[in-house]
Amino acid sequence: QAAAATGSTEPTLARVQRTKTLRIGAVRGAAPYYNKDLASGEWGGFMIDFAKSLAASLNVKLDITETTWGNSVLDLQTHKIDLIISTLGKNAEREKVIDFSQSYAPYNNSVFGVASVQVSGPADLAGKTVGVARGTFQDLQLTDTAPKSATIKRYEDNNAMISAYVSGQVQLVGTGDFVAYALAEKAPGNKPVLKYIINESSCSVGLNKGEAALLGKVNEVLTAAKKSGELNAIVQKWLNVPLPAKMASTFQ
Repeated sequence: QAAAATGSTEPTLARVQRTKTLRIGAVRGAAPYYNKDLASGEWGGFMIDFAKSLAASLNVKLDITETTWGNSVLDLQTHKIDLIISTLGKNAEREKVIDFSQSYAPYNNSVFGVASVQVSGPADLAGKTVGVARGTFQDLQLTDTAPKSATIKRYEDNNAMISAYVSGQVQLVGTGDFVAYALAEKAPGNKPVLKYIINESSCSVGLNKGEAALLGKVNEVLTAAKKSGELNAIVQKWLNVPLPAKMASTFQ
């Protein structure tokens, strides 16, 4: 794809190989997927370990830029980053504007809340308030499925949403399962209970359209990481679950 700032028509894979640099975006306050140490400025988390593994396989260094969930596709399309490595799920709308690699990690989107609030499906959100991180898949899904009498309270990131739950500002949240597990550590006395699954999903690497060489290389690296067990080890380390068997044996 062309680099917007330079007018170059150099394919992204060629640029990555020439500059020996792979650029990705990371989101603060999204543990265990991303975590930024404010003292050192260093990034950690599942997505960072995964991106480092991908960069190492390409024999390039990793360049990390801070972004938000809502800006990741725009950052890709304007060539601020080379790949979207996040909790990005594949769906028909997104496939109109970007391409996707094979899936590499599980990520369900669900509604969680305090045990005393009875919710088992979208209809039960009537008259209730549910917190989400703005621009996430959960935000979009709940906007489409929750009754009009429900209030969707949007926060700028997962940290703000977690703080709202811990402080009792909201009793329900729509989020990724593993974000909820991280939330449970901060609210042990009010541990969030799974109410219902909004959507069963998985994470895929996002790429600009027309980048067949880069897509092929990313899928080649992912297939090798699945077969070697390296990817499963990263998933186990951060998400505390194994890579699902079907995902581990599905290649493209």
